[in-house]
Amino acid sequence: MKKNLQKVMSLLCVSAISLSMIAGCGGGNNGGTTTETPAATTEEASTETSTEAADATAEESTEATEETTEETTEETTEETTEAAADGESTPRNETLYEAGQQWGTINDWNPMSANSNNGLALSANESARELVYETLFMFNSLDGKLYPLLGSEYSWNDDQTELTVKLNPDAKWSDGSAFTAEDVAYTYDTHVKYQSSQGADFSTYVDSVEAVDDSTVLIKAKVENGVAVNPLKVTSILNTMYMMQKAYLQTVEERNGEDADKVKQDTMEDLVHTGPYAPYISNDQKAVLQRDDNYWGQADSMWGKLPVPKYIAHTIYKDNAAGQVALSQGEVDVCQQFITDVQNLWLEDNLPISTWLDDAPYGACEVMPSMFFNTEREGLDQKEVRRAIAMAVDYEQIIASAMSGQSPTFAEYPRSVVGPTDGERKYVDFDAIADLQWDNADVDGANKLLDDAGIVDSDGDGIREYNGKNLSFKAECPTGWSDWNASMEIVAAAGEKIGIDIQTYFPEASSFYDDMTTCNFDICMWSTPGAGVMNPYSKGMFYFSEEYAKLASNWSGNFGHYMNDDAEKILEALPAETDEAKLKEYYTELSRILLDECPAVALMYRPTLFYAVNESVWTNYPAADDGRNIPPTDCTDGYGIAALYELELVE
Repeated sequence: MKKNLQKVMSLLCVSAISLSMIAGCGGGNNGGTTTETPAATTEEASTETSTEAADATAEESTEATEETTEETTEETTEETTEAAADGESTPRNETLYEAGQQWGTINDWNPMSANSNNGLALSANESARELVYETLFMFNSLDGKLYPLLGSEYSWNDDQTELTVKLNPDAKWSDGSAFTAEDVAYTYDTHVKYQSSQGADFSTYVDSVEAVDDSTVLIKAKVENGVAVNPLKVTSILNTMYMMQKAYLQTVEERNGEDADKVKQDTMEDLVHTGPYAPYISNDQKAVLQRDDNYWGQADSMWGKLPVPKYIAHTIYKDNAAGQVALSQGEVDVCQQFITDVQNLWLEDNLPISTWLDDAPYGACEVMPSMFFNTEREGLDQKEVRRAIAMAVDYEQIIASAMSGQSPTFAEYPRSVVGPTDGERKYVDFDAIADLQWDNADVDGANKLLDDAGIVDSDGDGIREYNGKNLSFKAECPTGWSDWNASMEIVAAAGEKIGIDIQTYFPEASSFYDDMTTCNFDICMWSTPGAGVMNPYSKGMFYFSEEYAKLASNWSGNFGHYMNDDAEKILEALPAETDEAKLKEYYTELSRILLDECPAVALMYRPTLFYAVNESVWTNYPAADDGRNIPPTDCTDGYGIAALYELELVE
């Protein structure tokens, strides 16, 4: 039942950065994924709003949400009835139902895919989803450490050019064969050979991955002038790259004639994997994973037992409102999506629903959902236009309405390249960038900036022109992500006040992913990396990395292809820097560039994953005050999967 958690703000925002500069001490983030990551984006202190127009936007958004919720109550019940009637239902007391991860029929099980929508099983971020495929180690955002999984231990040599990994000798594939170092080496080599997103990314920093013997892997870092290019990046392979079987990969290669596009598009429905669950049901109504009762992890060297739920299931809901209805009705156990005024579920509705914390922001704030400007679009290639849009946005309205107060404000935590955690913010001199901060909804300042730049409305149609063309753009994010949709509406309203036409565009998630990863957008929305030993470095990469911008399919960051030589030089210097004064200088300068040039702008602070659980069927979920050190990552991601081994049925 709902726990009485009275925690101070420092518990809300977990930080692992104190460990981030110590080689081999913990996890990391490769800055991107090979698959889509809806969980990272269905992600926050009420403030007084400042304009009537924004209030009207919020009111309309609230009314729409209420109407949708009423409509979807009946629809959700119908969907559940149909699913039960199709002969593919699973026993409720053996099934853990998730929401907020899978938004469409699963299109593949391929960790190398550039356009996978498999949120249920494939999400290789800092805390990878460990249900079907597994990584070598699991990251824990609560303490910033890596925990053994397929790998048992790892260590760097003195100059951080070679990383040695020992494997768990008990680890096995789902076909019963042993997991070996050859599998690790072949997994990496295959990513590189076919230039998957991860392969293209890691090959910049990794020279080779070699099998020393069956249980030992040697990862060699690329070296320039006797120094490893990026030890932090190399370490992040351990917790972000899913391991695949060498023999199976060779089968995939053979049936696709070693054609790169075909290999990456292979659905891999006949996959071989190491994880505790396997695909069971996948259709346009739901996706279900079934426990592998021969899972190697029940060995004493790992968990010593099987996860408690026999099935992990996810109904395909059309939007957040439908998922929320299902959570309220006990049809969803773990909900990874934003819920407006989530506290009302227990305070007013008296439902057996819990969050990580009782009080706002209810989760661990680590990320900054941001709007990216396509700097290759005419008009948006001008920093005055980008900065003017940023200045005009009513962020307090986003936090108060779209986020229902579930975020610290930018008055509390001024903008920068780092997140709201104390561990990250110590790396920025906020006094040094105070002159670049702007007031909330500074419409007058934005209009003056554009006027001074000569970007004016010359034909009297109410829209400013640049090079003779109206400034007209689309702001997009996936349909059904109600909090993000509302945020983009507030951005569009800001444009109208400064003579810039911004229309919202909410395509299906798969279409949005294609737009974002190929820079086929005007303005789009995506979240920074969360906790990890690479932070705040990974956030700097997210906003500025030229390498990411050059990826054919880019899930990593810098989606708007912004190029800045000064920022790139700083990113090159950061991984090998250990002097804290110098690090502070670097991150302060990155923050100055971000605020001045505005290639991207944070819209709010929020948890990496939202986390609300209904305890009508299952209980003993992780909570902030339980002392178990299991993070609120929905019982699926990183070390958060440990929760599956401790769940209990409600009697």
